[in-house]
Amino acid sequence: MAAFGDLSSRLTETFKNLRTKGKLSAADVDGTVREIRRALLDADVALEVVKAFTAKVRERALGDEVNKALNPAQQVVQIVNEELVGILGGEQRKLQFAKTPPTVIMLAGLQGSGKTTFAGKLAKKLQKDGHTPLLVAADLQRPNAVNQLQVVAEQADASIFAPEPGNGVGDPIAVSKAGVEHAKQKQYDTVIIDTAGRLGIDEELMRQASNIRTATRPDEVLFVIDSMIGQDAANTAKAFLEGVDFTGVVLSKLDGDTRGGAALSVASLTQRPIVFASTGEGLDDLEDFHPDRMASRILDLGDILTLIEQAQQNFDEEEARKVAEKLATDAFTLDDFLEQMQQLKKMGSMKKMLGMLPGMGGQMKQQLDNFDDSEIGRTEAIIRSMTPAERHNTKVLNGSRRARIARGSGVTVTEVNQLVNRFEQAAKMMKKVARGESAGIPGMGAMPGMKPGASSKRKKVKKAGGPPQKRSGNPAKRAQQGDDAPVTASGSGFGLGGGAPQASEAELAEIQKLFGKN
Repeated sequence: MAAFGDLSSRLTETFKNLRTKGKLSAADVDGTVREIRRALLDADVALEVVKAFTAKVRERALGDEVNKALNPAQQVVQIVNEELVGILGGEQRKLQFAKTPPTVIMLAGLQGSGKTTFAGKLAKKLQKDGHTPLLVAADLQRPNAVNQLQVVAEQADASIFAPEPGNGVGDPIAVSKAGVEHAKQKQYDTVIIDTAGRLGIDEELMRQASNIRTATRPDEVLFVIDSMIGQDAANTAKAFLEGVDFTGVVLSKLDGDTRGGAALSVASLTQRPIVFASTGEGLDDLEDFHPDRMASRILDLGDILTLIEQAQQNFDEEEARKVAEKLATDAFTLDDFLEQMQQLKKMGSMKKMLGMLPGMGGQMKQQLDNFDDSEIGRTEAIIRSMTPAERHNTKVLNGSRRARIARGSGVTVTEVNQLVNRFEQAAKMMKKVARGESAGIPGMGAMPGMKPGASSKRKKVKKAGGPPQKRSGNPAKRAQQGDDAPVTASGSGFGLGGGAPQASEAELAEIQKLFGKN
């Protein structure tokens, strides 16, 4: 996640120095804690949070749990991880719904924090979960705030209650109460009240927000805070806690170029849980906040669970089975590849997904920063510029066809050639993986639904009961042996034997290139 990029890099670099230590001395621990303190302060984490955090880490790192550990360095990383989870809230906190609908959710925060956009995101998320939300336009002060909420509601395909034009006209307290009554009459099960903000904290803002809370008696008051405001996050959160009080926190703009300290400071200082994290500009870019997963991202340990959940939400299982079957034959085409790209795009930014893999934030930060999601769009344009026959069989793509495709997609012929070459090479590689003849992961057999070694011709031997014939490393001799010459099976990565040989790095790179830069 971009918001914690620098902090993650600093911490992983600090822990890297510990791996060479067989046993940690007090000086090693003090040096590590000092680097952690610097990294947190540079990330705009509040000073009092940094002091408390590093004191706990130092105390535990010098304790028996590390001294008796087989790997002290790993134990220190585990301690830091656990303490990060603690200051981020400990456990996931979900929205609390009223026993008798409608559930009233009031949004509070400064102007520009992202309240209105979050209202639309929350409405869309609730609809996916089977709820019927109603947006209430109670921000009647900011110019065009009501119009903005109407646009967001339309994009989210959500209902809106906006009886007043805003721009200084109308009573926000009366509108809020009327909105709740309207929801009861029309049987909406959730009400989301978008309240007014200010450029700074003032008494009028707090009084108005407090009055709306008293009038509507919300089940949840969510404080929306811009993750990019740094040290001011702590003071703003404290002011809203005292003036209005809130039940949960929403971190907006967590995908921005920020140091991310707001998340750590707000959760720790207010003792209020972070409920949601807004991770992009799209209405689908809203995540439930999991303290343990966020801590893993900060420490560059990855967030595989979130990645899996996103895949499950966006990938069709039946479609995946059909693709697996096509991969084992010669039926996988550019049309199939285009469909897979469409499903990947539903999951959001490829850069963001890659960043959830362990080690990607630190070891491959520069490659991730250089990754251009727009390349996927160019690849898609090239494929869409082909005829159905060309997508089905790339062998028919002669020079004139490739020139026409380049003109139609706004790219060069070289880029078309690169895509076709990479697709053909990657398709061969994926075909091997699907058949269980080659695997990128140790011990991985055929794809689900496919029998290992589906191509039985490749399993022939010279004589019955004889050893498998090895293929020559000389290209000329290998050509004489023919395609039926088998590949000697190597043991699996788990020592079970009979596994498939490993794919080379070059072969795997071809698959990865299809989603990277041309």
